[in-house]
Amino acid sequence: MKVGVLGAGGKLGSVISAAIETAADLELVARIGSRDRLETLLDAGTEAVVDVTTPSAVMDNLRFCIDHGIHAVVGTTGFDDERLGTLRDWLAARPEVGVVVAPNFSIGALLMMQLAAKAAPYFESVEIVELHHPTKADAPSGTAQRTARLVAEARRAAGVGAVPDATSSALDGARGAEVDGIHVHALRIRGLVAHQEVVLGGVGETLTIRHDSLDRASFAPGALAGLRAVPTHPGLTVGLEHVLGL
Repeated sequence: MKVGVLGAGGKLGSVISAAIETAADLELVARIGSRDRLETLLDAGTEAVVDVTTPSAVMDNLRFCIDHGIHAVVGTTGFDDERLGTLRDWLAARPEVGVVVAPNFSIGALLMMQLAAKAAPYFESVEIVELHHPTKADAPSGTAQRTARLVAEARRAAGVGAVPDATSSALDGARGAEVDGIHVHALRIRGLVAHQEVVLGGVGETLTIRHDSLDRASFAPGALAGLRAVPTHPGLTVGLEHVLGL
């Protein structure tokens, strides 16, 4: 399969580009940076792309790819319900095209999210702490928001009530953000890459599920798996776990 990388000059884009070049079943035909023409994808006969650009650029990139029948695996953050709805509308006109929006490419992070959702109904309390490098643009991370929604969904399905919290006075931000009723706290620390822990608690015990990406190389296997799967998953898929059978 002929593949292009959007955001190829960035740290993550460079890692993914190198991984594609070593894959026997994939051919890297286009490296696209912020100053490059998207038409280069067409000239190279690109069949699928990985987008690891920026929230401000990704929607225009995806509109171009969908309009030209190019599948996309998206590691860029910043996708809310409105943006996902827009993608569904665009894909309705090109039902053969697949777009996988992946809040995280790491297999370990995907398993962390699944384990957190599995554990959530058994504990009264749950909060999320995500830790990233200080050059990360969004907070909370897409992974943390996705985890919070999976946890909240699992609790609702099990009939678990709201997380207890008697806070009546607090400084702005002291309790973090709230995503679907779950508190999420974001740390930005020099030296970190991507880390997250889900802290669950009940009477007399706590359970902490933590994942650490110590090197961006940890994102490459998931990105390649998404590329291999996206042609057989037309339409919009949110979460790499759905194409990996998790």
